[in-house]
Amino acid sequence: MAQERTTVLEQVGVIGIVPVIVIEQASAAVPLAQALLAGGIDCIEITMRTAAALDAMRAIRDAGLAMLLGAGTVITIEQAEQALDAGARFLVSPGYDAEFVDWCLSRDVPVLPGAVTPSEIMAARKQGLRVVKFFPADVYGGVKAIKALSSPFGDMKFMPTGGIDLATLPDYLRLPAIHAVGGSWIASKAQIAAGKFDEISQIARESLAVARAIRG
Repeated sequence: MAQERTTVLEQVGVIGIVPVIVIEQASAAVPLAQALLAGGIDCIEITMRTAAALDAMRAIRDAGLAMLLGAGTVITIEQAEQALDAGARFLVSPGYDAEFVDWCLSRDVPVLPGAVTPSEIMAARKQGLRVVKFFPADVYGGVKAIKALSSPFGDMKFMPTGGIDLATLPDYLRLPAIHAVGGSWIASKAQIAAGKFDEISQIARESLAVARAIRG
């Protein structure tokens, strides 16, 4: 099943952009996923920051959409179990916890833990990971920091999130060390609450066009 874990992470890398979603109403989950698909993005990370998160994941799963579903802000094993039961196929954690990573790896669950320091990256690498989250990217040096870290850790890839928008997206995508870029600029909490799904689709199209222009 390790191949399945690798395949999911490879799929995230091919997509290149991961909408990071904070959702307050589970009823908006399917229209949101459909809006992203209409914009060409078939990956979504629902953060475990709201009471609606698990129901939103279940709704997307049960709708049978061709969407790679992930759970973000997963900080405990209990949350991980809940997210997987709700249909998540990969987990994203804001920080690095060796026990949490071990739990995921022992179950062949694709996991992207946060790692922003050389020590955290070395620990992740020691456990066999080759892709980590870099969060919050804007606070920890962004493009400049990732470029510097990629020198000693040439076999590591990063998924930066935090403070990234359409204007700064190209700067990240041009770095060879970038696996994918995550962020809420595609679908903000306010846009989702207001039902601005056409607007979300358009931003998704624009973001994907940037990624394709840079990465092919």
